[in-house]
Amino acid sequence: QKELEKQRKEEKEKERQKEKEKQIEKELEKEKEKNKKKEKEKEKEKEKEKDTKKSKDKEKDKEKEKDKEKDKEKDKDKEKDKEKEKDKDKEKDKEEQIQNTQIKQIAQNSAPTNAASHNKSSKSQK
Repeated sequence: QKELEKQRKEEKEKERQKEKEKQIEKELEKEKEKNKKKEKEKEKEKEKEKDTKKSKDKEKDKEKEKDKEKDKEKDKDKEKDKEKEKDKDKEKDKEEQIQNTQIKQIAQNSAPTNAASHNKSSKSQK
């Protein structure tokens, strides 16, 4: 009988041990699942960050494009200003030419009268 009891105790002990092992196995599985979930969350976070970075980059690119457009507009304005300056210079040149022409005409018109008066004075001296 003692032998039988001993065997039963051993059997029970083995059962308890098996139960413990099962429990430990379950715990390990739970832990694995937790870790998997954490990994998935990390991946999701990474994806989010990537998307955020992409959208930020897009925004930056848009800003760069806007700046380029602004620069183009500035360049156009500069060109317009240059054209205006050229036109002003042309206008000045025209006015100067007209003035010079007028001065020449006045000089030419007054020259013959000077020569004529010179002729008169030389005749009267004779």
